[in-house]
Amino acid sequence: MSDHPITGLMSAAMENLKEMVDVNTIIGDPVETPDGSVILTVSKVGFGFAAGGSEFAIDQGHSQQGQQTLPFGGGTGGGVSITPIAFLIVGAKGVKMLHLDEGTHLVDKIIDMAPAVVEKIQSILAASKENNKNQNETKSQDNNQKHEQSQDRNQNQYRNQNQDRNQNQDQDSSQNQGNEKKESFDNF
Repeated sequence: MSDHPITGLMSAAMENLKEMVDVNTIIGDPVETPDGSVILTVSKVGFGFAAGGSEFAIDQGHSQQGQQTLPFGGGTGGGVSITPIAFLIVGAKGVKMLHLDEGTHLVDKIIDMAPAVVEKIQSILAASKENNKNQNETKSQDNNQKHEQSQDRNQNQYRNQNQDRNQNQDQDSSQNQGNEKKESFDNF
């Protein structure tokens, strides 16, 4: 089966694709700038490949003696799409990626921003907890002060009532003594 015509078609197509597939297709040849930086092109590469074929039946009237080979028809095709998406700049200040299409690196930006966002959320939650704690402490202190003031008012009312009672008792006892003296004085 190795000498079948489809094998030759596929081998030829794969050899041509292998020549196109190179690291320089994805990461372009380096370009050096006057300031010493090196710029590399980063591309998105898409390959497609298809092969197909068929053997055709021959007319029975013209058959030949011995081993009969059927006619073969087939074809192959392939395609390549190369789209530059970024430039990789290596310079004295470090390595920098310059994206050409903003949509292609949206996920990268989100991943880069994720730690800062998480930290910001944690600080907001911590501040909220601290604020709630302070509010609860303030409410507790206010409640304690109100309770103490209420107790002080109750104690003052109790004292005032006791003082009024004592004064009334003193007045009553003074009147009783005065009445007793008057009666004893009248008895003389």
